Amino acid sequence: MSAVLADTHAAVWALYDPARLSPPARASLTAASQSGKLYISAITLVEVNYLAGKKSFPYPGAFAQLLALAADPNEALEVLPVTADVARAMDRVPRAEVPDMPDRIVAATAVAHQLPLVSADSDIRGSAGVNALVSVIW
Repeated sequence: MSAVLADTHAAVWALYDPARLSPPARASLTAASQSGKLYISAITLVEVNYLAGKKSFPYPGAFAQLLALAADPNEALEVLPVTADVARAMDRVPRAEVPDMPDRIVAATAVAHQLPLVSADSDIRGSAGVNALVSVIW
């Protein structure tokens, strides 16, 4: 299966700093890009837009580039919306293990769509609850 959902860090690092990706993460994202099935959650766009306004964010243009890639029918990137199914799936992502709301939404998106999740987030990677529901790649 080459379709994957990339978390915010993985999506941004794939574009701007691929050396920060682990070898399995890089391989998964490459395979997904080549198969045309690379997904991000809409919350990733919200988070990147928010981070872009901070002086400490080192990737200027990331928001615009993600939007452009998602809008281009020749690119593999697709944005999955935050839907009622994603909201319901948040109940399956343990708050005690993944307390950050955007991270929970990303994980819930993977759960709702039954997609492997490429994530650098230590809470997600360490969550027994998330790992029991979807494959977490890093």
